[in-house]
Amino acid sequence: MASKASLKGKGKAGKGSKASEEGSSAAKCVKEWSTWAMKKAKVITHYGFIPLIIVIGMNSEPKPQLYQLLSPV
Repeated sequence: MASKASLKGKGKAGKGSKASEEGSSAAKCVKEWSTWAMKKAKVITHYGFIPLIIVIGMNSEPKPQLYQLLSPV
């Protein structure tokens, strides 16, 4: 019975192994970067949405009171 370590090493070492290794590295880098960017965008959206609504509301005509912007009605 062969061990798992010896089964993993039995792949073909053809001409494209180096290129596929670089491609998977680039794909991993893009995936990590996009995950990091989405986490940052989520935090910015979470903390910036209500202040944005208040600023937009305070700059509109007629100017509402702050409690009118914060009330749900």
